[in-house]
Amino acid sequence: MNSFYEKLSRRIGYFFADLGLLELALTHRSFGGKNNERLEFLGDSILNYVIAEDLFHRFPKAKEGELSRLRASLVKGDTLAELAREFQLGDCLKLGAGELKSGGFRRDSILADAVEGIIGAIYLDAGMDVCRQHILEWYKERLDATSLKVVTKDAKTRLQEFLQARKHALPQYEVVDIVGEPHAQTFFVYCQIELFEAPVEGKGNSRRIAEQNAAAIALKQLEKK
Repeated sequence: MNSFYEKLSRRIGYFFADLGLLELALTHRSFGGKNNERLEFLGDSILNYVIAEDLFHRFPKAKEGELSRLRASLVKGDTLAELAREFQLGDCLKLGAGELKSGGFRRDSILADAVEGIIGAIYLDAGMDVCRQHILEWYKERLDATSLKVVTKDAKTRLQEFLQARKHALPQYEVVDIVGEPHAQTFFVYCQIELFEAPVEGKGNSRRIAEQNAAAIALKQLEKK
C-alpha cells in the first residue's frame, strides 16, 4: 500500500481492500473526472441511519423531535469537518487548481463531504456491519457526551419561533462585509428584526456561522426585554 494512504488508513482505523475507493472518496469534483459526490450521497444516508439507530436505543424515552435534534447536531457539517481535521484529511484531498489556491483543503464543506465519501467507500468495500462499527468508533466520545438536557435548537430557529409566537415578521439576514484571504475569511452579517431600530451584527468564518451568531445576539437582547 502507498505509504500516503497507509498513514491515512491508520488514522481512520480502516484499511481498504480496494484502495481505489479511498482515492475516489478523497477526490473533489474540482479535480475533474470521477469524484466523490456519489460516495458522499451514499455516506450521508448511512451516517444518518447509523447515528439515528444508536440514539434510538440510547434514549428509549426521547421524543421524535428530541432525537431529530440530537442526530442533526452529530451529523451536521461542522461535526464532520471536526472529524476530518482529526483524521488530517485536508492533507489528503485531491483538489483542482482553483480550490487548492483558495484553500479548499481547509473548507468545512469540502472536508465534511470527504468524510461522507469515506463512509460510503467503507460500506462498498466491507459492508454495513463494518461501516457501522467504524462510524460508532469515530463518534464514541461525542455519543457518550450526548444528552437530552443539552440538545437545543439552533439560534436562527429559536429566534424565528420567538418572533412567530408573538406574530412578528421573520428576521432578515444580510452579508455586509467579508474580510481576509480566501482560505481564512471572516463574514459579517446583519440580522434585522422589526423590534429593533438598528440591525444586530454577527461574525464568523462562514456565512452560516455569522448568521447563527447574529441570531443568538438578537435573541439574547429580546429575552432581556
